[in-house]
Amino acid sequence: MLATGFSAATLFAQDQKTTAPTPEQKAEWDKKVKDELKLTDEQTVKYDALNKEYQGKFDALQNDASLDQAAQKDKKMALKKEKETKLMEILTPEQQVKYKDLIKQKKEAMEKKKDGKPGA
Repeated sequence: MLATGFSAATLFAQDQKTTAPTPEQKAEWDKKVKDELKLTDEQTVKYDALNKEYQGKFDALQNDASLDQAAQKDKKMALKKEKETKLMEILTPEQQVKYKDLIKQKKEAMEKKKDGKPGA
C-alpha cells in the first residue's frame, strides 16, 4: 500500500509554481517521517489513515471547479492546519519537535531548489 505524504504534498502546494509531488516523493517523505520519528506500529497505522483521509480531501478540493485559485489555496492551507493538528495528537512531544525540524529542513531545501541553488 502506498501511503500519501503529509507535508510533502502540502509544502509543494504552498508554492503554486511548484509541481505536485510524485507518488515516489510522497512515499519517500512518509518513509523519512516514519524512520526518523521512530513511529510505533500503532502510530504508523494512524499516520497512514490520516494521510489517506486528507489526500481524499485535497483531491476533492483540487477537482472543485467552483473555486478560483485563491479560494483553493485558502482551503488547502486550512486543511493543512487541520491535518497537522491531528498529526500532533498522534505524536509524542519529542516526535513533535523532530517532525517540526523535518518540516523546516524540507522548506529550506525547497527554497534552495526554487532559487536555483545547488544541493537541494
